Order: sequence, then C-alpha cells, then structure tokens
Amino acid sequence: MTVEIVIPVWNEQERLPRGLPRLAAFLATHAAWDWEIVIVNNGSTDRTEAVAEQLSREHAGVRVLNLPAKGRGGALKAAWQNSAAEVLSYMDVDLSTGLEALPTLVAAVAEQGYDLATGSRLLPGSRTRRNWRREVTSRCYIRLAQAVLGTRLSDTQCGFKAIARQAARELLPQVEDTAWFFDTELLVLAERQGWRIREVPVCWEEDADSRVQVWRTAVADLRGLLRLRRRLARAGGRWRAQVNR
Repeated sequence: MTVEIVIPVWNEQERLPRGLPRLAAFLATHAAWDWEIVIVNNGSTDRTEAVAEQLSREHAGVRVLNLPAKGRGGALKAAWQNSAAEVLSYMDVDLSTGLEALPTLVAAVAEQGYDLATGSRLLPGSRTRRNWRREVTSRCYIRLAQAVLGTRLSDTQCGFKAIARQAARELLPQVEDTAWFFDTELLVLAERQGWRIREVPVCWEEDADSRVQVWRTAVADLRGLLRLRRRLARAGGRWRAQVNR
C-alpha cells in the first residue's frame, strides 16, 4: 500500500521548514505503509520554492511539484490526478490537525473499505483550540452548508483528508472550485453520489500565522454554496449518503 501525502503551500518559507520535518519523522516512526510527501508550491512569490527543493534533498520520500497558479483546490487536483498511489491524502503545512489521527484516517481508506475519509473538529472525541471569531464563523458556515446543501457531514472544511485513487479520479473532474471551497464541494459531491465516507475525530489547534483570510474566504464559500446548490438542483436525484463516524 502506497500513500501520497500532499502539502499545498503558498508563501510558506517560514512554516514549511518547521512542519515538513515533523511530518517526515512521524511517518518514519508510525506509518505501516509506503509513503511519499509531495510539497505542492502553488504560485508562491517568496522563497518557498527554494526551501521546498532543499527539504526534498534533505529528506527521503519528499518531492516538489511547482505550479504557477495560486489555490489549494487546484494544487490538490494537480497532485492527485497524476498520482499512482493507492491512497491520496493531504494536510495543511501548519499541521494544525494532530498527526496522531493520520493512521486512522489512512486506515479507513486502505483497510476498512471507505472511499474517502475526512477529519472533523466537531465529533465526540475531537478537541479544538482557536479564537472565538474563527470558531463562530466556522460553525455558522457548517450549519449553513447543512441547511443549503442537505449534507449530513459534521465538518466540511477541515484540511485533513484521504481518498482512494479510483474515487479521486472519478470525483476530481467534477469539482469546479480551485480554492478553499474545494473541500466542501468534493465532500458533498461524494456524499450525493453514494461514495462511502468516514469522519474521523481530530485534535485541531489554530496557527496564529494562518494564511486564511477569514472574511474573504467566507464570502467565496457562500458563493460556492449557492453555485453548488443550483448545480445539485439541476441534477436532481435522491441522496445516497453513506457517512460513518
């Protein structure tokens, strides 16, 4: 079993040298499968590319993919669509999601027959530390997504996922968003089409140096919700969700 772990980065010359070695050390100690880390540099304007290339020389099992355009969703699509790994995953460079949940996330796809596994900060057993503004914004968005899209998922935004290669190849061409709404769109499309989804409780701690522009992202996500709702309404059909926690 080969697992590819993608880390999308944009102007992360400071955080990348802190997060990548931690991830590589964790995998070397805890991974029961072959693995490769892919740093996807998407449109950085600082020294991120040079830093990523240096880290790939210093750590075995690490390679770099450079893309001209900014956007987390676009970075994931580019990396996953061309991967030969059986299980494809990703996490944010700040490692806000505790790595102790990674073996459970991967095992859901690699061993338990799920097509997609996603971290959730709102399940029993999850622990989250972040400022109240982001907490309120995130919870309101999730409630809105549940109301607008009818999703049963408890957390559509956590940057911590694993997906089977076949599911990725069928779902990724359908995902239109190339930025932050990518996560919600991927999950909801998978849920609508009956792919088996496992939600995994995680420990999540906010990074004070986050690159997320909360209000701008919130507006873009609201537009994404309305677009996806119209798309699903045109498609029709009943939900065939198989979400397990």
